Amino acid sequence: MPHISRRPVETMARFGYGARGVVYGLVGGLALLAAIGSGGQTGGSRNALQTLLTQPFGKVWLVLIALGLFGFCAWRILEALTDADNRGSDMKGWAIRGAHLVSGFIYAGLALFALNLALGRSSGGGGEDQAARDWTAWLMSQPFGQWLVGLVGLAVAGTGLAFIVKAWRGRVADRLSLPAEKRHWICTIGRMGFAARGVVFLMIGGFVGLAALHASSSEVRGLGGAMEALQRQPYGWVLLALTALGLFAFGLFGLIQARYRRIDAPDLDDAKAAVAQMGR
Repeated sequence: MPHISRRPVETMARFGYGARGVVYGLVGGLALLAAIGSGGQTGGSRNALQTLLTQPFGKVWLVLIALGLFGFCAWRILEALTDADNRGSDMKGWAIRGAHLVSGFIYAGLALFALNLALGRSSGGGGEDQAARDWTAWLMSQPFGQWLVGLVGLAVAGTGLAFIVKAWRGRVADRLSLPAEKRHWICTIGRMGFAARGVVFLMIGGFVGLAALHASSSEVRGLGGAMEALQRQPYGWVLLALTALGLFAFGLFGLIQARYRRIDAPDLDDAKAAVAQMGR
């Protein structure tokens, strides 16, 4: 298959990493402003996109972000189904690929939210916290619902721990093709980003675990709720500022991934076959 058949998938993936980076940069920047008392907010991704709507050319930016997030969703799904990143078929490989598959659908939801917001079809609803409570309540109503919610909480918290370990070990640039002179500062940015993201995931997983323990979906918090909880702690503004800086750093790292990540994209025939197999 000619190399050109890989190019659309690679372009889609790079556009997706960039869009995700922009979203995290917005979340981190707004939270940092809230921490230092200069306006801003501690909301999650949806709140950040709503804020962007009020800016000049806000609808244009939202459409571009939505397209990028749809691309990221498609890349995550293809990556998981075709093992484009060579994660392998052992337990760890399947766990990573499964997590990427789930994240693909999550970003598809965020992309739809951004697109509807740009087209004036959505006022934002109850935000991420309410959306998290809604799906928790639905899952809780299923057979063995409390156990299922508890497993989700463990999975989210485990992902957070994995991010923290990755930041601690400094293995954030393993899949980047970096110039030697840029490697040190890019790794520093990546470690800050993964550490902050890990802390937030740990907190979200903890809230989901409490919801399972108390059989109450009202315990659940999303990204914005986790940062609000940080802000309410002693010296909360410091904790929030540090976390916000880390999330902003992860946003910058997303833009770096868009430029330097190694993407061994499947060709279009392989991608179509993977999607067709998923639909069976």
